[in-house]
Amino acid sequence: MVATPVQIKHEIKDPSLATLGKQRIEWAGREMPVLRQIQERFGKEKPLSGIKLAACCHVTTETAHLAIALKMGGADAVLIASNPLSTQDDVAASLVVDHGISVFALKGEDSETYLRHVEIALDHKPNIIIDDGSDVVATMVKNRQDQLADLIGTTEETTTGIVRLRAMFNDGVLTFPAMNVNDADTKHFFDNRYGTGQSTLDGIIRATNILLAGKTTVIVGYGWCGKGAALRARGMGANVIVTEVDPVRAIEAVMDGFRVMPMAQAAPLADLFITVTGNKHVIRGEHFDVMKDGALVCNSGHFDIEIDLKALGEKSAEVKTVRPFTQEYKLKSGKSVVVLGEGRLINLAAAEGHPSAVMDMSFANQALACEYLVKNQGKLEPGLHSIPVEVDKEIARLKLQAMGMDIDTLTAEQVEYMNSWTVGT
Repeated sequence: MVATPVQIKHEIKDPSLATLGKQRIEWAGREMPVLRQIQERFGKEKPLSGIKLAACCHVTTETAHLAIALKMGGADAVLIASNPLSTQDDVAASLVVDHGISVFALKGEDSETYLRHVEIALDHKPNIIIDDGSDVVATMVKNRQDQLADLIGTTEETTTGIVRLRAMFNDGVLTFPAMNVNDADTKHFFDNRYGTGQSTLDGIIRATNILLAGKTTVIVGYGWCGKGAALRARGMGANVIVTEVDPVRAIEAVMDGFRVMPMAQAAPLADLFITVTGNKHVIRGEHFDVMKDGALVCNSGHFDIEIDLKALGEKSAEVKTVRPFTQEYKLKSGKSVVVLGEGRLINLAAAEGHPSAVMDMSFANQALACEYLVKNQGKLEPGLHSIPVEVDKEIARLKLQAMGMDIDTLTAEQVEYMNSWTVGT
């Protein structure tokens, strides 16, 4: 029998939104065949039986299918939001009402509420943490040392979170295994590039209704997310400039056909800025000073620290909301700078995040990473661990199969050749 809101702990906006949420979750599921197969297997095998799990994710229709898979696998799961503006309240309601999953997530929740939800997730005493930015893991390490003994491991699927985990390992505080979902081929090649690329422009267009064709657009950072945003912006007719600090990525951007220059040179030229670095204050006060009047600024990195909004506020005489998720900062100089989505993830603040088809593979990695941690409990060394190659390839195989695509297989002669050093040309 399905649980009702009063039977499980939760903090959501409105349980009556569950009907709409259920419809939207089912729609997303149409393009998530890999995760559906994992759900079916998990339902039979129960690989997560007896496992307490805390997940800090964007609460969207796609995440719902991961949460359902975890429950079908036997996990006792609590789900909290990883970003104040990414929660879809109807989805949160459906997970509580229709699936009996404990959810603590509200669209627009303030920082105090978010931090309280992090504590609620840790109060669950999780054996596994699925994190999105490593806030839950970092909080446990800093404030809940007594719970580390029961932690089997964690999974992390953001570049920002992986950077934090590496820093924790270097400081000697990562005393448990952490699965690096972000760097799985079936995650970052597709989620980061195609998912971020499409959903970022979707969020910008929903927030502003601007025409991208002809706009000079600066992509700040040319990692996989930046590559996707640059590719999609050019595809819609934008004149794309890339800024970078990594010389290899900068060369790649040049050879991909983009102009590359420092931010100081790019800032006066752009109509639109998109930050995707995972770093802090990549657009700063000196850049706002030289921007065009009416320049649009947005972020698609995980945290809202890439744009120095404090500096922008100090330079402004007035701030007003001109459209949903669109704030105009009137500078004391007379010019204006328009910030989208409060500097938070624009693809989730103003739109619906990545398309379901690409999140199918990302969340398949998350589900299988949890299973891998349980199967290898006590065998994995502390530190970051890659998703096993065989798991990565199996996810790709299932995705191709669902798309109706076939590929070649090596002949016996080819296998022998690839494994021999004695056979010449």
